[in-house]
Amino acid sequence: MDRAPGPSVRLRLTLSYAGFLMLAGALLLAAVWLFLLRYVPERALIVPSGTPIRYDVFPVRSNLLRVFAPRAAGVLAFLLVFGLVGGWFLAGRMLAPLTRVTEATRKAANGSLSHRIRLPGRRDEFRELADAFDTMLARLDTHVAEQRRFAANASHELRTPLAISKALLDVARTDPEHDTAELLNRLHAVNARAIDLTEALLLVSRAEQRSFEREGVDLSLLAEEATETLLPLAEKHGISLETSGEFAPTRGSEALLLQLTMNLVHNAIVHNVPGQGRVWVRTAVQPDAVTLTVENTGERLSPELAATLTEPFRRGTERVHTDHAGAGLGLAIVQTIAHAHDGALTLTPRPSGGLRITVELPVSGAG
Repeated sequence: MDRAPGPSVRLRLTLSYAGFLMLAGALLLAAVWLFLLRYVPERALIVPSGTPIRYDVFPVRSNLLRVFAPRAAGVLAFLLVFGLVGGWFLAGRMLAPLTRVTEATRKAANGSLSHRIRLPGRRDEFRELADAFDTMLARLDTHVAEQRRFAANASHELRTPLAISKALLDVARTDPEHDTAELLNRLHAVNARAIDLTEALLLVSRAEQRSFEREGVDLSLLAEEATETLLPLAEKHGISLETSGEFAPTRGSEALLLQLTMNLVHNAIVHNVPGQGRVWVRTAVQPDAVTLTVENTGERLSPELAATLTEPFRRGTERVHTDHAGAGLGLAIVQTIAHAHDGALTLTPRPSGGLRITVELPVSGAG
């Protein structure tokens, strides 16, 4: 924004210091005049005859005023100079932290998000501002790095099905006798995967922008709907589903929260022990939050590996090798939707194998 140049804050503070100092000096001199000089007689004291003469000096108000006025003016002039010089120095010392914040802001505006202020000293308003700015820069730097990594991964993932489609078409062009039905089936599968990936990317973008209306939602009903929808998939893999819990009211997008629940249950089914696995879906209410917990059996996971499963395009191939070729965005979408609803996502490996995933969301009506 273009603004007309104006006086600096340091100059304004300096003038304020000098002005208040002169005002205090003027009030002090006025007090001296009002409360002291008012008792000095205006005329010379006449001593009646016969009165014993004392050699005391009796000042006259007019004489004192002639002597007092120039010196008072000199005092005010000194206070003016002292206030300007001292105020300029003090204002510079006081605004030095703000100068560092301004320099860091300019660097951040030019794209340098790695710079930190790290203002030393005890806590005060300026240091709280600097610490808050450093925290904002750290989060922004992390977010930008995640976005760049996400964009690079998305480009790679979208390029893969396109490259496969091109290769299939090239083979069909050079080999006219190639099985057309097989080619169409493979192209259909590749295009379906590309469409699923694109829809997942759009869903992540929508959740991150929080471009949805909030309404009352019962997580227990969403859990029942998700398990009923995915029951055929669980039966196909030989996985038993168990749903339990109580009324869990929260506020948000019913479609996004249903997608969150579907992703969690689907992930628990496909990354499980085939033929004998189990999945537990539970909802609960706490004083200030509602929880949705999805737990499954499976291979044992390390806490380090579990912490990386919410990264985009992380398919969890280290856990269970299945024929499921997902886009690697399931838990990333869950985390994005949870954060968009002011919630939290926690992944905890089960000691006996598998994973426990808990989503905490604000309870409906909580402040």
